[in-house]
Amino acid sequence: QVQLVESGGGLVQAGGSLRLSCAASGRTFSTYTMAWFRQAPRKEREFVARIRSSGTTYAVESVKGRFTISRDNAKNTVYLQMNSLKPEDTAVYYCAARPGNYASLRYQDYNYWGQGTQVTVSS
Repeated sequence: QVQLVESGGGLVQAGGSLRLSCAASGRTFSTYTMAWFRQAPRKEREFVARIRSSGTTYAVESVKGRFTISRDNAKNTVYLQMNSLKPEDTAVYYCAARPGNYASLRYQDYNYWGQGTQVTVSS
């Protein structure tokens, strides 16, 4: 069982930056694929970025060049650095984990989830 705890959300003006963190329990963090999803009001949960256990990263087109996902296996933590934030980035951001080195972008394929952290970008 893996427990995930997100932090770092908040209110920021458009053009600002935030860094989200997701701390994971367990000794096998390095073997997990980690991802960030987000869900805005009245919208479906959508993929944002993921980092495989191999270190390979991928981000959705709408955040490429602005958001960066990274991981620190020594700290059992995955990060999402968000720069040049836009009002349309406003959502609850969730950290997710799946055992193994996978490329999935589907939220249905991730086994473990954090409680979410609110990100609000004002115009």
